[in-house]
Amino acid sequence: MIQVGRFNNLKIIRKVDFGVFLDDGAEGILLPKRFVPNGSEVGNELEVFIYHDGEDRLIATTQQPFGQVGDIVKLQAVNVTTLGAFLDWGLMKDLFVPKSQQISGMRPKGEYLVKIYLDEKTGRVAATEKFEASLSNDVLSIKPLDVVDIIVYRRTDIGYLVIINNQHTGVLHHNEIYRSIGTGDRFKGFIKHIYPDNKIDVAAGKPGYGRVEDEADKVLRLLQENNGYLPYYDKSDPDAIYEFFGMSKKTFKMTIGSLYKQQKIAMEKTGIRLI
Repeated sequence: MIQVGRFNNLKIIRKVDFGVFLDDGAEGILLPKRFVPNGSEVGNELEVFIYHDGEDRLIATTQQPFGQVGDIVKLQAVNVTTLGAFLDWGLMKDLFVPKSQQISGMRPKGEYLVKIYLDEKTGRVAATEKFEASLSNDVLSIKPLDVVDIIVYRRTDIGYLVIINNQHTGVLHHNEIYRSIGTGDRFKGFIKHIYPDNKIDVAAGKPGYGRVEDEADKVLRLLQENNGYLPYYDKSDPDAIYEFFGMSKKTFKMTIGSLYKQQKIAMEKTGIRLI
């Protein structure tokens, strides 16, 4: 069954001068010649994205859109009309946002956080800014320490409200932020805590020592760039550690502890040295 607005694995059923037709259980869906991988033959299976072209026909592409149905993404408006706006989502045909699905009106070159959906009336892919009602923590699909996809939604007094796996909301607290972030930014994180009322705290990066392994490479690189010595150790000021390394003191101590056990660094009275 063809899923419009998503990637599908479809077999080539016939070749023509202007492309190939893919099996949809009927007459086939065209994959234009410019998108057909070299060496493709009848019977080969291709991963393609399915959407409607400018003449309202289903068409396939091997281009990679910035998102598919169900995804929440930040996209730039390329054209605005009285009916709605058109956003660049990485395909030949722009993504339409009806005026009724805009919050305060869109303008050309503006960037907006939208959810991609399939319009039930037209069967075409569209986008909306009014997606907050689709986010719910009533029934959770995640648990503590799960690695998740995080999208920054908006700033709050305690940090940032974030979207988790396009389904739930959580909070990334200020003390867990180690770089500049803004609305629409995407990155991997993990579930730090789930409260009895299903409110969620998240953190960036990986949980536990999986996170430390990433930071270890950074510490070793900084040591190499500073002649093998850095004047930071487990008694250093947390703000000084954060300013130089971009990580919390807790993560820093875990990281240098791991590197010390691996005999990659030596602990000195006022700093750490590369072995």
